[in-house]
Amino acid sequence: MPGIPKKIGVSRLIIGLMSGTSLDGLDVALCRISGNGLSTRVNVLHYTTVPYTTETRQRIREVFAKRQVDFLALLSLNSWLGRLHGQLVLQCLKRWKVSPSRVAAVASHGQTVFHAPLHMHPDVGFSSTFQAGDGDHLAVTTGILTVSDFRQKHIAAGGEGAPLAVYGDFLLLAHPQENRILLNIGGIANFTFLPAGRNAKRVWVTDTGPGNTLIDQLVQYYDPSLLFDRDARWAERGEVNLSLLSALKSHSFFALPPPKTTGPELFNLEFVRSAQNQSSTNHLGAADVLATITRFSAETIAESVKGAIGKRPFRIFASGGGARNPLLMKWIAELLKIENISSTEELGVNPDAKEAILFAVLANETLTGKPIDFGRRSRIPSVLMGKISFPN
Repeated sequence: MPGIPKKIGVSRLIIGLMSGTSLDGLDVALCRISGNGLSTRVNVLHYTTVPYTTETRQRIREVFAKRQVDFLALLSLNSWLGRLHGQLVLQCLKRWKVSPSRVAAVASHGQTVFHAPLHMHPDVGFSSTFQAGDGDHLAVTTGILTVSDFRQKHIAAGGEGAPLAVYGDFLLLAHPQENRILLNIGGIANFTFLPAGRNAKRVWVTDTGPGNTLIDQLVQYYDPSLLFDRDARWAERGEVNLSLLSALKSHSFFALPPPKTTGPELFNLEFVRSAQNQSSTNHLGAADVLATITRFSAETIAESVKGAIGKRPFRIFASGGGARNPLLMKWIAELLKIENISSTEELGVNPDAKEAILFAVLANETLTGKPIDFGRRSRIPSVLMGKISFPN
């Protein structure tokens, strides 16, 4: 391919970038990757999360998960965030004493500002999504070839644009003898089920519903000085309200067949208020609401996992911010009737860096690999994803 650098050789340095719906910052993972497909090997040389400033969060929130926005604010955010992410990459490389000229590619997920699966607008006939942080601006800022906008090809091939973790999970973490659940609890929770045998056509993946997003939104509503319920201290003081829990779980999303995706466009404070009105629980205090919302995440995650595994033995490995919520993890383990939930750290994958690493793997496949055939049953598109932006 004209313009692909010689750094795409036996092994290559690829930087994976990820920023989720929590808007806490940009995850940056510098990975040395060799091979492709099931022969892919990844060594994470450096990893950090660069916190977003208050200004950055405010600019994103101007358009985040809103049906009506200032179009100029959206356009300018797309370019501005691409440049900002590029500057943050250069700052990290300088700190790590790695020359940009040594890096083969940057893999940028971008910042999701609106995700609309087909079930949100069935009249259109396909899913829609938009991630701010233009790849051309990032490539020109860093001087590094950039692979970005991964979700569009997934949608073009008939998918919903998410979850994308399944591609990297299968390549890196499928096991010949062990059934594995790779559970990621970010703002939205999702999991990949990897049956023993490393057979792509038996893989299962889906979003389950809210992970942290409603917990975080409510905490910020009740106390704007806080970003999340650290160690579930607030929820631990409350009691689960069964009427509210039932109203929350009655949403039609949970009756949809997997694989399916969702986001804070659906699960937000208005969703909670509607469920409170439906269940006449507007009188509940903050601790009781947070306890109920945490239980809601736990039950919808556990029920979705049960639907995938049936009666088969399995091990479950967690990543994402929700893996640090002790109450959430305790309830999921109890509901699944297992003693505990392991961290992906046991598999050699930093649970905080996992998604950034997986996007580096996706870019590696785009540049050197070929599509994985997941088969028609899975409804997982067998495609390479990501647009390539050259630095000049």
